[in-house]
Order: sequence, then C-alpha cells, then structure tokens
Amino acid sequence: MISTLDSDPGLTFPVLIGDIGGTNARFAVLENETAEPKHYEIARTADHKTIDDAIRAVVIAAGGRPKSALLAVAGPVDGDEIDLTNAPWVIKPRQMLASLDLREVVVLNDFEAQALAVSALPPSVHHAIGGGHVHETASRVVLGPGTGLGVAGLVKVRDIWVPVAGEGGHVDLGPRTARDQAIWPHLETIEGRVSGEQVLCGRGLVNLYRAICAADGVMPILSEPAEVSGAASTAANAQAVEAVRLFTLYVGRYAGDLALIFMARGGVYIGGGIFQRLIPILDVGAIRAEFENKAPHTDLMRQVPLFVVTASLAALTGLAAYARAPRRYGIETAERRWMA
Repeated sequence: MISTLDSDPGLTFPVLIGDIGGTNARFAVLENETAEPKHYEIARTADHKTIDDAIRAVVIAAGGRPKSALLAVAGPVDGDEIDLTNAPWVIKPRQMLASLDLREVVVLNDFEAQALAVSALPPSVHHAIGGGHVHETASRVVLGPGTGLGVAGLVKVRDIWVPVAGEGGHVDLGPRTARDQAIWPHLETIEGRVSGEQVLCGRGLVNLYRAICAADGVMPILSEPAEVSGAASTAANAQAVEAVRLFTLYVGRYAGDLALIFMARGGVYIGGGIFQRLIPILDVGAIRAEFENKAPHTDLMRQVPLFVVTASLAALTGLAAYARAPRRYGIETAERRWMA
C-alpha cells in the first residue's frame, strides 16, 4: 500500500467506479479522463453473495473491462477486509485484484464520495431550503438519510478540496420539544442510545412512526419506509404524516448542528434518495427554522445555505471527478490502495 497525497499517480483506465450502499450497489466505467461514465444496472446487495459476484454479473457480463477500481463503501475503511455497516458484504480488495484481474483497487468511505460530488455537481441539482449565500472557498457538509445516515465534510486548503469522512450518523440525537419528550421513550435504541441513524434514515423513519403510534396509543399498520412516506404524501395516516414532518424537521435540526461543527459557509447539502422523494411535501419554512434555531448563533445560521441534492448518482459523479483529476483533491490513500 502506498501514500499518494502529495503526488497522486492516478488510476489506470478504464476505471470501475462504484457506490456501494447497504441496499444497492451502483457501478459505472470511466474509459479515460475525458469520457463520460458508462452506467450499468443497479445491483441489489441482497441478490449477490459478494461484490465480486455483483461486478461480474452487472459490469463484466455487459462488456465492461476495467483495469482498476475506485469504490465508495458504506462503512469505515480499516483493513484488508471491509465490512459494510448495513449489509452482509465484506469488501476484500486483495481478493478482487485476482478474481477480477485488476491492477489496483482504491476504497473510500461512501460519504467521502458524496463530499467530492459537492465540489463537482452543478448548482442546477441543488434545491435550496431557505436563504443564505454560498462562499465558494468555505467549508461544506454533506449528509444523507438513506439505508443509514452518512456524514462528511469538505474543506478547501490551498486550492485542493479535502473530504473529511467520519461516522457522524452515530452521534446522539436528543429531544427538544414537549412532543419530542413524549415520543423519545418509545424509540428503539441501540444499547440504550438514540443516535442520528436510529431516526434519520429509512429504518429510522419506521422507528419514528412506531414511536409516534406508541405515544398516541394506536397500533402501527405500516412497516416499510416507502409505506410511511406514501401514506404521508396522501395524508392517509395521521401518524405517518407526523412521522414524515418530524423526520424532515429533525434532519434540518441535525444539519444545523453539522453546519456549526464545520462552520459550513459553503453550504450544507442533504443527499440520499429519501429527501429527494419528499421534496413535494417539504415544509421548507419549518425545516429552515429548525436549521437556524441555534442560539446564540441564529444570525450566523441565517447566512448558511441549505440544499437538497437532487442528482440521483451524486456519489458516482464525485468518484469520476477524483478519477479524472486526483491531484485536485487531498485524499490520503495509504492503507486504502491495493496494487496487484
């Protein structure tokens, strides 16, 4: 394994880029530095025993012949065997080199890729929630309610964008209002904790809905995130309506916390498919109020822009940007780059 922070040699083209989440794996192949990515069908992680099998079935069987791979995975990259947080796949880069005939494999955190995308996506895919002004060289934050809750920062140092990955989705999430206080005792916890990911993701939405039902003394009748959001969009179930409303307010509240941590004058960006689908029913004013309600820094928060990223393949856009111009980004690949 080698460090390439100061003089990244780049990957060997064609490059397989992959966004590996807990539910779905999205792949594309970048033939060269100027080519547009060729996208392949989405692979469900549950349908393939390993990532190697998924790549063979979805990419290689369709004619893709990558020589290297750049993967963003939903979990910490901490050794030669990388566990996904919300799926049974184990990414084994050394094995991939041999089984897929690759020259090199680079593995990043999935929200590093989302942060990279923030530097590469056009403003047209940023749906604004309230006001604020983007300071182009200032720090940014991206968060994404999906199968789990991902978080990453993006800071600019001497004209180089540096993504800052972590496990911010697992920090504590606490109640604030009287209604929160009524709901919180009914939330499912992990070892007694209510983390952000226990509420602000797909299963978290269901957790919140069930807790609201318990607080109201009614039996839950919905069991999937899509059922809850669907019932909310048609106002077919009062608890589902409240669950989605509170879910979006809590995301706004949490996004404001992250804005303060990173002093994100470059903006806070909400990715992930869940929030995209909720755009038609978002209470923009209420979400913005939660985002800004950070006394004694309310005036500061009014200046920070908040966006929903509407691009469906944002992570792949970020990976492609890095593959094309790695020296534009300050990514340390020591212990995250494997060579044949």
